[in-house]
Amino acid sequence: MITELIPADTAPEAWGVHVEIYRRMTPSRRLELALQMSDALRRVVAAGVRSRHPEYGEYQERLAVTRLYLGDDLFDSTYPGVDVAV
Repeated sequence: MITELIPADTAPEAWGVHVEIYRRMTPSRRLELALQMSDALRRVVAAGVRSRHPEYGEYQERLAVTRLYLGDDLFDSTYPGVDVAV
Protein backbone atom coordinates (compact mmCIF):
# COMPACT_ATOMS: atom_id res chain seq x y z
CA MET A 1 0.00 0.00 0.00
CA ILE A 2 1.34 3.45 -0.91
CA THR A 3 1.18 5.43 2.32
CA GLU A 4 1.25 8.82 0.54
CA LEU A 5 -2.27 8.10 -0.76
CA ILE A 6 -3.76 7.53 2.70
CA PRO A 7 -5.63 10.61 3.97
CA ALA A 8 -4.00 12.12 7.06
CA ASP A 9 -7.11 11.53 9.18
CA THR A 10 -7.42 7.84 8.27
CA ALA A 11 -5.70 4.88 9.91
CA PRO A 12 -3.80 2.66 7.47
CA GLU A 13 -5.92 -0.34 8.51
CA ALA A 14 -9.15 1.56 7.79
CA TRP A 15 -7.77 2.69 4.44
CA GLY A 16 -6.94 -0.92 3.58
CA VAL A 17 -10.54 -1.95 4.30
CA HIS A 18 -11.78 0.95 2.17
CA VAL A 19 -9.57 -0.05 -0.77
CA GLU A 20 -10.57 -3.70 -0.49
CA ILE A 21 -14.26 -2.78 -0.60
CA TYR A 22 -13.69 -0.85 -3.83
CA ARG A 23 -11.66 -3.69 -5.33
CA ARG A 24 -14.51 -6.11 -4.76
CA MET A 25 -17.02 -3.88 -6.55
CA THR A 26 -17.89 -4.37 -10.17
CA PRO A 27 -16.66 -1.69 -12.54
CA SER A 28 -20.24 -0.54 -13.11
CA ARG A 29 -20.79 -0.12 -9.35
CA ARG A 30 -17.56 1.90 -9.02
CA LEU A 31 -18.70 4.09 -11.90
CA GLU A 32 -22.11 4.55 -10.29
CA LEU A 33 -20.46 5.65 -7.03
CA ALA A 34 -18.11 8.01 -8.86
CA LEU A 35 -21.05 9.65 -10.61
CA GLN A 36 -22.93 9.96 -7.31
CA MET A 37 -19.90 11.60 -5.68
CA SER A 38 -19.58 13.96 -8.64
CA ASP A 39 -23.24 14.96 -8.30
CA ALA A 40 -22.81 15.47 -4.55
CA LEU A 41 -19.77 17.68 -5.14
CA ARG A 42 -21.68 19.72 -7.72
CA ARG A 43 -24.49 20.28 -5.17
CA VAL A 44 -21.98 21.39 -2.52
CA VAL A 45 -20.34 23.81 -4.95
CA ALA A 46 -23.75 25.20 -5.98
CA ALA A 47 -24.71 25.64 -2.31
CA GLY A 48 -21.51 27.62 -1.78
CA VAL A 49 -22.35 29.88 -4.72
CA ARG A 50 -25.90 30.37 -3.37
CA SER A 51 -24.59 31.27 0.09
CA ARG A 52 -22.23 33.88 -1.37
CA HIS A 53 -24.73 35.19 -3.95
CA PRO A 54 -28.33 34.76 -2.73
CA GLU A 55 -29.40 37.21 -5.44
CA TYR A 56 -28.41 34.81 -8.23
CA GLY A 57 -31.08 33.02 -10.18
CA GLU A 58 -30.69 29.45 -11.38
CA TYR A 59 -28.92 30.46 -14.60
CA GLN A 60 -26.39 32.71 -12.86
CA GLU A 61 -25.75 30.00 -10.27
CA ARG A 62 -25.09 27.48 -13.05
CA LEU A 63 -22.69 29.92 -14.73
CA ALA A 64 -20.83 30.54 -11.45
CA VAL A 65 -20.46 26.79 -10.86
CA THR A 66 -19.23 26.40 -14.43
CA ARG A 67 -16.66 29.16 -13.85
CA LEU A 68 -15.41 27.33 -10.76
CA TYR A 69 -15.03 24.08 -12.69
CA LEU A 70 -13.44 25.55 -15.80
CA GLY A 71 -11.31 28.27 -14.25
CA ASP A 72 -11.34 31.91 -15.31
CA ASP A 73 -9.37 31.64 -18.56
CA LEU A 74 -11.36 28.79 -20.08
CA PHE A 75 -14.65 30.21 -18.81
CA ASP A 76 -13.90 33.63 -20.34
CA SER A 77 -12.98 32.09 -23.69
CA THR A 78 -16.06 29.87 -23.65
CA TYR A 79 -18.48 32.53 -22.37
CA PRO A 80 -17.04 35.81 -23.69
CA GLY A 81 -18.59 38.87 -22.11
CA VAL A 82 -20.35 36.94 -19.33
CA ASP A 83 -19.55 38.51 -15.99
CA VAL A 84 -20.46 36.29 -13.06
CA ALA A 85 -18.71 36.20 -9.69
CA VAL A 86 -18.12 33.00 -7.80
